[in-house]
Amino acid sequence: MQIAPSLLSADFLHLEKDLRMLNESADILHLDVMDGTQVPNISFGFSVLDPLSKVVTIPMDVHLMVVEPQRWFKKVADDGASMCSFHYEAALSHTAEYLSQIRSLGMKAGVAINPDIPVESLFEFVDKADFILIMSVFAGFGGQKFIPASIERVKALKEHILRSSSNTLIEIDGGVSLDNAAVLREAGVDIAVAGSSVFKAEDPAAMIAALRQA
Repeated sequence: MQIAPSLLSADFLHLEKDLRMLNESADILHLDVMDGTQVPNISFGFSVLDPLSKVVTIPMDVHLMVVEPQRWFKKVADDGASMCSFHYEAALSHTAEYLSQIRSLGMKAGVAINPDIPVESLFEFVDKADFILIMSVFAGFGGQKFIPASIERVKALKEHILRSSSNTLIEIDGGVSLDNAAVLREAGVDIAVAGSSVFKAEDPAAMIAALRQA
């Protein structure tokens, strides 16, 4: 299981130090872009993303929690992101089209869903997406508690992926910690986004290693 620390939980007063640690210790850097409309919060935008490609050496995974996400795919690609996802709720009938657009820009394409959206809604996109992001909290705020029902959602999605003989990866975001990392890996998670559990740890690098080995 790869570990993708979320920059949202980093210390923005000492960001360079945290980025140095992530380059050395993490598999992927997860970047949550929120617009205050698709989700009830605002995070950061391209004033933060633009300079990251100059210092980040691990793949960048941009999670667009915004309305009209298609407006930003090219900009995300230009900023050097390797992965880009948008919310199914913001795309609906355009989901397959948006996944194709992201792939055409040279990035891995993902689609995300909140906990109140049936996971079966995304089954039809398994062969069109490089990864599917299951939110194990409601998108918009860091530090929320993990929703246990997310484990069964991961299992259901994994079973469908295997039945489809697909290589689609499963990413999970929200409340990931040492308490649930092993269970998530066993359920079928390939990429675990971790925010508070990493950046609030006494030794963030050691916590990343512990989560990966859980």
